[in-house]
This record gives sequence, C-alpha cells and structure tokens, in this order.
Amino acid sequence: MFRFDRRLLQSFDWVMLVAVLIVALLGLLNLYSAASLHKGFGTSVFIKQIYYYLLGFLAIMAILMVDYKVLTKWSYPLYVMTIFLLLAALFFGSEVAGTQRWINLGFFRLQPSEPAKLMLVIILASYYYRKDTGAGFTFKELIIPMGLTIVPFALIVKQPDLGTAMMMIIIFVSMTLFVKLKWSTLATLAGIGLSFVPLVWLFYLKPYQRQRILTFFNPESDPLGSGYHIAQSKIAVGSGATFGKGYMQGTQAQLDFLPERHTDFAFSVWAEEWGFVGSLFFLACYFFIILWGLNIALTARDKFGVLLAFGIVALIFWQAFINLGMVLGLLPVVGMPLPLFSYGGSSLLTTLAAIGILMNIRMRRFMTGS
Repeated sequence: MFRFDRRLLQSFDWVMLVAVLIVALLGLLNLYSAASLHKGFGTSVFIKQIYYYLLGFLAIMAILMVDYKVLTKWSYPLYVMTIFLLLAALFFGSEVAGTQRWINLGFFRLQPSEPAKLMLVIILASYYYRKDTGAGFTFKELIIPMGLTIVPFALIVKQPDLGTAMMMIIIFVSMTLFVKLKWSTLATLAGIGLSFVPLVWLFYLKPYQRQRILTFFNPESDPLGSGYHIAQSKIAVGSGATFGKGYMQGTQAQLDFLPERHTDFAFSVWAEEWGFVGSLFFLACYFFIILWGLNIALTARDKFGVLLAFGIVALIFWQAFINLGMVLGLLPVVGMPLPLFSYGGSSLLTTLAAIGILMNIRMRRFMTGS
C-alpha cells in the first residue's frame, strides 16, 4: 500500500499540476478583484481561499502516496460516512438564508454535499468495475447504483440545494452510459426519468426553484427580482467587449451591481475585466484540464482507473458547463460554483482531492494491475 517505487516520481503528472496552478492563480487574481469592494470582507475571503488552496495541494500530495485501487475496498465505508455527514448537516447544520447545508466545525464550515459528489463517483466506479461483464448492464443490475444515487440526492434536495442534487443524477447518468447498457435498459430508464419530470415539478420543487426555471425562459419578465442575477451577469459579460475594462475596473463588480460575484458569478467578473480575449485564454486553460483528464482515463492501467478518471472528468466538466451556461444566461440559475475558480472551501478542497486522484491514476499507469 505504501510501497515506494522510483518510477512514481518519474511519472509524476507535472502537466496536470502546472495546468491547475495556472487556473488557481487566475482564480485568486479574480477573487481579489471581486471581493475588494468591501474592506476587510474582501481581504478575509481572499486569504481564506489561499489557505484552502494550500490545504488542497497538501491533500493532493497525501493522495498520491496511496494506490488509488484501495478505493475499491474503502468505497462503501466512505459512502456511509458521507451519508452520515449529510444527515448531520440536515439535522444539526447551520441555517443560512433558509437552507441547511453546512456543518460548523469552528475553524471551517463543511458543506458535505460537495464531497458527496466525489464519493458518488468513487462508489459507482467501484460498483461498475466489479460487476461489469462487458455484455451491458440490465435494469435489474442498475437497481443498486440507482439506490446509491437516490439516497444522497434526496438528502441534498431536503437542504434544499437543487443544483448539487441534480449533479448527483448527472453523474449517475454519465457514468452509467459510459459503462454500456442494453437498449431495453436505456429505454426503461428514459421512460422512468421522463415520467418523473412532471411529478418533480408539481410536488418536489419549491416555488422559488420553479420561478428560477420560468425566469430562465423569460428573464426580462422580472429584471429586479428573480431575473436580476441573470440580467446583471449578461451585462457584465457583454460590457467586457474584446479586451475588457481592465483589472479591478469592472463597473458591474466594483459598483456592487453583480450579486454572488466571488462564488457562482465569478466568471462574470473575469469576462467584464478581461473581455472576450481574456475569457478565451481562461477557457483554453480550463478545458485543457478536462482534456488532460480524459487522456488520463484513456491511458489508465485498469478498468477501475478508467471509470474513476472518467467520472471525475464528468464531475468537473458538468459543473463548469452548468456554471458557464448559467452565467451566460443559457441555463437557469441553480447555485453552481465554477470548480477551482469560485470561492468556497468545501468545493475547492473536493475538486483538488479529485485532481489528486487523477494524478494518482496517471502516475501508476505503468504498473500491472488486476
């Protein structure tokens, strides 16, 4: 388990590390500007994010010391621990703005739904690795992974946190389609999913969540209410034009028009200050990490590594896709941070832990595995 092999050092994934460092530096640069409006508050947020990055990179080093294959043995205990944390947040967590998502540890407010996303990737990869026969999964064989997904999904919906809950479904769908299904299974799943849409709309979504979706189709209907976030974000992105307004010169962010500018709408600040060219540069750096992650999945030494790497890439990609779509007014506002870029300890530490697992898979690609 802790056996040292000098080939591990030779195979260290410098490419991923440098790419993540570049995005981290861009994120910190953006956060300093986004949080600078409120004296003291901004400084506190910026310094906290630096601490989170340092902790995250230490976590990456720790993860690299252990062969990722141990996750096949520890996936269920870790999953149970995650469920307990979600229950603790629900019954004993801190309430903020009508939601109950955090556990106050004194020095840190943990949001268990963030590591729950990574935990779902790990346990699904472990299950599909052990059960896959290559013939395609039947509906009966999917009952267990569906149950493993529904439990955290239901607990996160109760918080309520619709965006993160939907990510659990997206992770399940992405990984399940990747491992191959029988056509009959796919048709059954599609039928069940579609039949649940009206029930979820009528009985599960809260009124403000339904309003967010309706606002997405007609944001001009309530520009000072439910459509305010989208409207201000689109103004920020559009006013950046080709080269942007300059660092810390964005009026939408610096004059306090843009809400949640250091979390969900961090990219709006970047687009306003650095324009189309700067946004293109950032997205190129960001999606290089996604492509490199896919390369890690393709070159992994075993099927578990392939599934794990693919699940992690899907987790980061879909969160980025939803956040950017939300910022540009192409998707409803659901409260989704941009991984590695938005402020937030639980989200950042979870993403860096996921990056650590990817680097772990890359480092051990030369080893023969079962």
